[in-house]
Formats: sequence, structure tokens, C-alpha cells
Amino acid sequence: MAPEDAALAPPTLARPALLAAAQAVDTWDVIIIGGGATGLGAAVDAASRGYRTLLLEAHDFAKGTSSRSTKLIHGGVRYLGQGRIALVREALVERARLLRNAPAQVAPLRFVVPVYSRWEQLKLRIGLTAYEWLAGRYRLGRVRGLSVAQTRAALPNARPDGLLGGVEYFDGQFDDAALAVALAQTVFDHGGIALNYAPVTGLIVRDGRITGVRGHDEITGQALAFSARVVINATGVWADDIRRMAAPDAPPMLAPSQGVHVVVDAAWLPGDAALLVPETDDGRVLFMIPWQGKVLLGTTDTPRDDSPFEPQPLAAEIEFILRTASRYLRQAPEPGDIRSVFAGLRPLIAADPDAPRSELSREHVIRVSPQGLVTIAGGKWTTYRQMAEEVVDCAASEAGLPGRACRTAHLPLHADPAPAAGERLHPQLEVTEAAVRQAVRAQFALTVEDVLARRSRALFLDAEAACAVAPEVARILADELGRDADWLGAQISDFTALARGYLMRSAG
Repeated sequence: MAPEDAALAPPTLARPALLAAAQAVDTWDVIIIGGGATGLGAAVDAASRGYRTLLLEAHDFAKGTSSRSTKLIHGGVRYLGQGRIALVREALVERARLLRNAPAQVAPLRFVVPVYSRWEQLKLRIGLTAYEWLAGRYRLGRVRGLSVAQTRAALPNARPDGLLGGVEYFDGQFDDAALAVALAQTVFDHGGIALNYAPVTGLIVRDGRITGVRGHDEITGQALAFSARVVINATGVWADDIRRMAAPDAPPMLAPSQGVHVVVDAAWLPGDAALLVPETDDGRVLFMIPWQGKVLLGTTDTPRDDSPFEPQPLAAEIEFILRTASRYLRQAPEPGDIRSVFAGLRPLIAADPDAPRSELSREHVIRVSPQGLVTIAGGKWTTYRQMAEEVVDCAASEAGLPGRACRTAHLPLHADPAPAAGERLHPQLEVTEAAVRQAVRAQFALTVEDVLARRSRALFLDAEAACAVAPEVARILADELGRDADWLGAQISDFTALARGYLMRSAG
């Protein structure tokens, strides 16, 4: 089946038909394992070049790290101080491309940094002006100093004691899960297939070369096997698990780090400006960002030796975020004000197993195993497209595929029409029956979690309200998917258990 014959519109295909279409291809040019930012980006890149492309995700698209970001598309202001100019410049160019190619998911965001010392003010003006200069024609706005009155107008809840003014600059904001779904839809637009809930359980090896994958479909229980000319491992913090399917003694590439975010009501940061804390106690930056009617505070950087699919925030991480926020806010949120708290794992590259955490790379690497498995790890959402271009170039070369130029620098991503207006299912959430049905019919949602965690962001915005609305969402899903009462009850129970991890009282 040639790519041009595989124009599969996701809303028109039930799960069995979609699996049959995937199995109808004798040999895929490229199979990608992992449905996060990197894997989805690689699938869009490969499919848009005309390669026969299949993506397999073990859970839902962006279930892991890719739905748990700080919701920023940015160059990395703090990397300037580390002298990583090329990394910052690349990210700023990619930021501009995302704003152009995905306007439904990405938009400019105004930042204000309140300053309490003249030296800090000078450093910020110099650093942010350099940041703007590196963006060149892709800049989003001018850096400018603000008076005390202007700073207080932009940040009414900023701590007034000792305030000397502020510095204003612009960056990009996005909805990470929505962008992931748009990428999955774009794969289909270009003749590829992307399957969620299709875990890979093994690699097919013939004559010392990887020639395909084995797995199963979580929805139907059907065993799956696909042949491919090349396999890309884009599974983020779980990349070492896939590598060890081919080489059980493969040394680890990754040293995961946990980042935690706290969500509170908009009253704690009134207005439309984000607040940047330029340096926390651990040398990081901390963001306070207006997001979907709430405020997102974060993030932390805590080493982990494991890689759970639902990492839990630590009480010390939450306390660190609230304590740091209290230094910059006149009235600061307390634990009882938290609406949701979520954790995500960063796939940091550990070149040296004994390297200190501060030296672990945030950049990406591509490695090819002796059996031909192409693994990409590291990186961030902002540079996903550049990472995808590089890994598809590498995979095409490894497989001897015909050389075809990357098309994604100017490729618009799929954009869904807004769902029909309707009554909210819960007064605190922007979730309607029409939106739930659209999530199933056009956006690959198959569970209550899919709808309330990623097609809407209810779980991340207000975990208690998400629990309250889960039964009604389950009922609508059961109607759409033809499920029985047992399935409905299990969905409510599973989601309620999941949501406990996002409630403040569960942090430990």
C-alpha cells in the first residue's frame, strides 16, 4: 500500500479497521516506537517525505513526559548563561516555525520579571536583550525595562517590598497534549498510521538485523507483528527498555529527572502576564504562567532511579515551589489552594554514569545499534521538529531508503474545527458533551483518562472537578464506543484511582 493510497481519516475508522489497514502493509519503510513529542514528530516527518510510516504507542499519545511539560515553547533563557548559544538559537528558530505551523496550539506569551536589586536588573536586561538578538527576525516582542508602577500593573500580586521595577520579554506558550494529538492527526493526513494502545513487546531480528516489531493491541487483545526496513526507538525515558530488547546488556543512556508542577487558581497571578523567577535555590528558573484559566507553577529537578508511567510528586518538591513563589508574591498560595499537582520525567542523557546531575545533557542524541535500531533520546518539545528531521535522515540512511528532503519546516499541522457549543458537564471545567464525542471520533480518545487528562486538561487543572465529571464522561464514551456497564464502572474506578495522584493530599 503506497502512502498516497493510505489517506486514513481517523474519525472514519473503528479500531478493527485501523488495525487491518496497518496489517495490510507487507513491509513498512519506517516503524516508530513511542507516541510522545519525538516519536510523533518523526512520524510526521517520515510520512510527509512519502515513506510508509507506522507509529506504535504503548499507552495514549503524550501519556508520559510530553503531556507534563511547563507548556512553554522557548529557547531556554538560562542556557545563555551557560554559553550554549547554538542550542538557544536553534530553539528560537524552531519556536517561530511552531508559531507558524501550529497557530491553534501555540501562541506568544508576555513575561515580566520583577526585580529587587539594580545588579539583578542589569543582568536581566543584558541577558534578555541577547536572547532577543539571537531570535533575530523571529523575535516575538521587544525587551524593555518597566517602572515600579508598570510592573505592579502587570503583576498586581508581586511582592511590593523593595520592588525596583521589572523587565518584560516574550516567549511561546502551548498546550502540549493538544499539539501531540495534532501531530498524530497529521501523520494520517500524509498517509501514515499512528496507533495508541499498541505496546511493542519485542523486536524481530533476522541475520543480526532488526526487521520489525512484535506487540499487541490493548483494546482488542489482538497480537500484532509488523515488518519494517528500519525501526526508530523514540520512547523517551523508556528508551533503554527498547534498546535492551535487542541487546540485554546495553549500558544505560539515560538518567531520568523528575519535574513537578503545581496548579492554582488564576487569582494568585491576575492578568495575562507570566512571571519568571530568574534563579531558585537550586540554580534553576521557576515559572508562574497563566494557563487555561489557572496558574501553573514549576518546575523542580529531582533525580530518579526508576521510570514509572505515573510519577508521584514529593512533598518536598511541592514545598519548594510554594516557598519560592512566596518570595515573589504579596499573597502566596498554600497547600490547600492547590487544584492539581503533576509530575513528569525528563529523559536526560548521561554520557558518564558518575557525572553530577547538573552536567547531564538536556540536548538530544541519536545512536544506532549494531542490529540497526535507531534510538533518539533527550531534547525538548521546542526542538521536536529538528530532532525528527535528524532522526529520519539517520534512519533513511541506515535502511537505504531513497533520499527525500524534509518538508516539515513549513508544514502546517492538522487543525480540528471547534466542537459545537454546549452546556458544561461541570461548572469548573470547559468540558462539554460535544467535546467528548469529538475526542472519540476525531482525536483517538479511548478512555476517560484520555478525555480528561489530554483531550481536555481537566485532570491537570482541577483534579477534584475531574473526578466529579468522570462518570458522565464515561457514560458518553460508553455510548460512542459501544461499551457495557462493566466497562463503564471500571473506567470510573480506574480514573478515580489515577486522579488521587494529582490531588494535594496524595503527595508524599
